[in-house]
Amino acid sequence: MTPDNSPVGRLLSRRQAVSVLGATGALWLMGGSLFSRQLLAGTQVSSCVVRPEQTEGPYFVDERLNRSDIRSDPANGQVKPGRPLALTLQIARLGSGDCQALPGAQVDIWHCDALGVYSDVRDAGFNTIGQKFLRGYQITDSRGEARFVTIYPGWYVGRTVHIHVKVRTAPAAGRSFEFTSQMYFDDRLTEDVYADQPYAAKGRRNARNQDDRIFRRGGDQLMLAPTTIADGYAATFEIGLQIP
Repeated sequence: MTPDNSPVGRLLSRRQAVSVLGATGALWLMGGSLFSRQLLAGTQVSSCVVRPEQTEGPYFVDERLNRSDIRSDPANGQVKPGRPLALTLQIARLGSGDCQALPGAQVDIWHCDALGVYSDVRDAGFNTIGQKFLRGYQITDSRGEARFVTIYPGWYVGRTVHIHVKVRTAPAAGRSFEFTSQMYFDDRLTEDVYADQPYAAKGRRNARNQDDRIFRRGGDQLMLAPTTIADGYAATFEIGLQIP
């Protein structure tokens, strides 16, 4: 499989995160899936976390699939097996001295299945053209949140475990803004997940976070911190955007 090593776009500042947003609030149930939700006062958030941008990689396809649950292939309804993951993206905009939730932004996520396969691409090891599993987007709500249900990703040669994310806006001035990056997992958690099927069928992975040259370019600022929920995990990831 081709490694994700092509540069893309412009980089945001790689300065350390301004500060971590406050503790997450109560869990809520929607559509049979649990999410961790932070309660915000109006549209202003207490602080922003600025993340480094990373490569889009070779497997982004702009499918325009507006859906929260991305586990299935819409063509046949088949759901990809794997440990469930409820993922909430909280998008905010850095202003002059404050941080505001950013509604109306399009947030895409995509990643490989438990066996390291991406949908709708042709690769040396597979051809999934026409399939659209584990891809989708949501529009951020008034709190700047986009919520997804997916699975814990698998691995493939040369890369540590990751989920791709792309945020796009269309300001009134007519200039769009795009942020692209990746999200990572603690290696110890991954080892626990991969001890079970269907992940175990792939065999022992050959790359961990520090072995991955893309991760080494800011991946420590792009870590998810999932909590155990029901039969899977829930995680919240904050992104503060410096929009011109």
